[in-house]
Amino acid sequence: MPAMPTATERLPCVGVVLAGGRSTRMGRDKALLDWQGRPLLERRLDALRASGVDDVRVSGDRPAYQGVADAQPGLGPLAGLAAVAEATAGEAELLVIPVDMPLLGAALLRRLRMEQPAACGLRCAGHVLPMRLRLDPASRALLAALLRGREPRQRSLRALQQALDCAEIALTLDEAAQLADCNTEASWHEVNR
Repeated sequence: MPAMPTATERLPCVGVVLAGGRSTRMGRDKALLDWQGRPLLERRLDALRASGVDDVRVSGDRPAYQGVADAQPGLGPLAGLAAVAEATAGEAELLVIPVDMPLLGAALLRRLRMEQPAACGLRCAGHVLPMRLRLDPASRALLAALLRGREPRQRSLRALQQALDCAEIALTLDEAAQLADCNTEASWHEVNR
């Protein structure tokens, strides 16, 4: 059995963009929306890289981005996260963000990546995403168990965080403003003003 990393020996950190949704409320593919001259998905990958992650992954059937398709399509973000977990060897930290938070910056992601290193899961207070998840045998088993749940609420990131007793970091007002998500045309136009 491999030794657990010490506080100075961090696990590798893989940045994950959840981009496998159908974008039904937006009416078009959110991942490909133009954000400052490039697709939003590419900008989200840039933010993860700038936060200092060791690698990046895209959750979703996106061959142009070497995306990891859900093994169980239609089960939401938890299924996407489970597919990325299955495609990730060994233990790691996953820094998970949605594709539809265009204002989310590298500094906040770096905080989420670095603070409370002993936590099994870490999120921003009052928000499900972004989040950090320690990927180990226990969290892998929990992901699999939650995906077998009959009720959609059982198959959610919120249920995962609750089962992990996910820790939280408090946000400044400026940091909280970065968590505006763009699920609709109206919300997209609001952040583009």
